[in-house]
Amino acid sequence: MRTEEATPLLRNSEVNNGVAPLKGEFWQELQRVGSMAAPMVAVTVSQYLLQVVSLMMVGHLGVLVTFSGVAMATSFAEVTGFSVLLGMAGALETLCGQTYGAEEFNKIGNYTFCAIVTLILVCVPICLLWIFMDKILLLCGQDPEISYAAREYCICLIPALYGYAVLQCFTRYFQTQSMIFPMVFSSVAVLCLHVPICGVLVFKLGLGHVGAALAIAISYWFNVIWLGIYIKYSSACQRTKIVFSINGLLSISEFCRFAIPSGLMFCFEWWSYELLTLLAGLLPNPQLETSVLCICLNTTTLHYIIPYAIGVCASTRVSNELGAGNPRAAQGAVRVVVILGIVEAIGVSTFFICFRHTLGYIYSDDKEVVDYVAEIVPLLCLCVSADGLIGVLSGIARGGGFQHIGAYVNLGAYYIVGTPLAFLLGFVLHLNAKGLWMGTLTGSVVQVIILAVVTWLTDWQKEATKARERIVEKSIKAHNGFV
Repeated sequence: MRTEEATPLLRNSEVNNGVAPLKGEFWQELQRVGSMAAPMVAVTVSQYLLQVVSLMMVGHLGVLVTFSGVAMATSFAEVTGFSVLLGMAGALETLCGQTYGAEEFNKIGNYTFCAIVTLILVCVPICLLWIFMDKILLLCGQDPEISYAAREYCICLIPALYGYAVLQCFTRYFQTQSMIFPMVFSSVAVLCLHVPICGVLVFKLGLGHVGAALAIAISYWFNVIWLGIYIKYSSACQRTKIVFSINGLLSISEFCRFAIPSGLMFCFEWWSYELLTLLAGLLPNPQLETSVLCICLNTTTLHYIIPYAIGVCASTRVSNELGAGNPRAAQGAVRVVVILGIVEAIGVSTFFICFRHTLGYIYSDDKEVVDYVAEIVPLLCLCVSADGLIGVLSGIARGGGFQHIGAYVNLGAYYIVGTPLAFLLGFVLHLNAKGLWMGTLTGSVVQVIILAVVTWLTDWQKEATKARERIVEKSIKAHNGFV
């Protein structure tokens, strides 16, 4: 059993006697991050579009009640199910990433197996919630027909939930080893298959919205099966193969120690935006206010895919270097991804400002809506800039293993500062949608400031030591027959 410090995995990231990396290493790191970020955007977009395509297919059925029910079910499923699984799977970015950097390859399969079992168990209470979704919506005063359609859609979406749980674990498995292109191939191929599958189920077989939900489940499981076959038969995965293991099952408590704060960190932010949409429905002229907010939220959600992909790269690079015992290389990676996040935010904000008078036409032909969107674009640009940094800083937190700090930060930023201020500006000071957006934006800015300070003050040498000690301690216990 190896207990000494591991040889750094990435040779060109080495540092000599603590000397800071040369300037040329900045460009090497930038190339590394860029080569990962671009394909990760393709993976994230392809997976995200599966639900969008199904929603669009249902919209073309021409039944407004069904479409409203599916739209509500999609939002409910995202908030109560998919966001929880996506957030909890982030724990693998810490565990697998640092373990891979330390070259303890067999543990990567154990952690991934442990995560799959845990997330499948988490799916059980979520399924129960979805089964009684109509009763929850009726208690909230929703239309009975819409509530029933939403429940029917969510029940048919249950197989997709389990497929999504396994898929997110596989995604982190590949991501933390910088094996991006198998995911790109499978995600894009599945998206291409999803369109005809969904069309056949919805229109040809006459299953309607039920067929749209089943199509999502089929597509997620296609993706899982392909990646599973790749893991089993590819020589690149032989050292980290996922197998049934008692050590994997006994690692559940360790996984949950990172998964719970990781999930909360992600969900606290996501849920605050859903709350914003609900509050918009209580404003005067709710149709206009809600429409404009939905346009802004859809725009920021689509944009967030880019900083999220950069954050994924940040998590991978930081966790790998900490696990390899290279704190200066980890710090260098942090520097690169933060700069990249700032540049991306400036570029996208400039684009929105230049096209602010036409942006609304993508979603609506109503002149009032378009003009209102143009008026709120400056706030949207600030939100986009904040999101760019949030995606990167959250990735750094996952890679460094301090998700618990991120969870507390997000709780305070959005629910102690952002949401109360949004209510004050929107309802008390009568700034309506603009006020709600300003309040939430303030929460995002607070989140960025605190996470930036935490990142700035992080002792990377200490974090590398902690990562190495945890991995070595785990190795010794496993060698002695304990966990």
